[in-house]
Amino acid sequence: MNFSVLVLLFVTLVWGTTFPIIRAASAHLDGVEITALRFLVAGICMLPFAFKASRAAWRAGLLLGFVALVSYVTQAVGLEYISSNRSAFITSLNVLMVPFLGLLLGGRLSLQIVSAAVLACTGIGLMSWEGGSNLIGDSATLVCALSYAIYIILLSRLIKNHESRTLAATQIVAMAVMSGLWLLVTHLHGDALMTLAVRAEPVWLSLLYLGVVASAGMLFLQAVGQRHVPAEKAAVIYAMEPVFAALFGWLWLHETLGVRGFVGGAMVVLAVIFGEWRFTPRAKAGDTI
Repeated sequence: MNFSVLVLLFVTLVWGTTFPIIRAASAHLDGVEITALRFLVAGICMLPFAFKASRAAWRAGLLLGFVALVSYVTQAVGLEYISSNRSAFITSLNVLMVPFLGLLLGGRLSLQIVSAAVLACTGIGLMSWEGGSNLIGDSATLVCALSYAIYIILLSRLIKNHESRTLAATQIVAMAVMSGLWLLVTHLHGDALMTLAVRAEPVWLSLLYLGVVASAGMLFLQAVGQRHVPAEKAAVIYAMEPVFAALFGWLWLHETLGVRGFVGGAMVVLAVIFGEWRFTPRAKAGDTI
């Protein structure tokens, strides 16, 4: 595995920790509040790197930020209704959406990557069978998966024209502004902002982790990694997210994962390995070694 793939695997590992954290935080805050507060924290961290960005970088950052924000908000909303395991599994359906969306946008399908995506989605399906369904939670999380698939494709195309740190900074600051405005609009009545501060107090450490590490740090590393990894292959790597989420959900929230879940998780791991496998043609008779 090359360095970029290892970077994306690490990003996926950290993202896996966010599912149980957001699930626990949703006992105090709703999805919009969690998303807005985490990106306000992340925006403060990345603001110094955004000051010198070009107009082109800001345009790209605004586009990426909007699409990513839709994904984060719908994921957080879904976590109010379904388990962190199930949320991670449905979100990871983007692994199958990416290659086919890329085909609609003029890309080409690799049989190896499509096979890996199908294997990963089959594994995800087995894992998601363990959790209870909920129409609102499942629907919101499917929107999350679709918007994130679009985000992966856009990032692979836009990162080639911009520095990773600058693009990550403009994107995160844009997300902080948009989510902050959203939060203000929904909390202007009465003493809602004061109540928000009181409700957020028990989970401020979680919000700092989500903002500084999982958002600012990982979106930057994602931009670094995806510079050299095609969108389709990156999506297969991100399919490891539900495996990590299931692990941390079991460790922190005592969520269970049955036999189907373990088999599904193993299939996802195999899909990632298969997607990275470099096949070499067999030597023909008479060829020298």
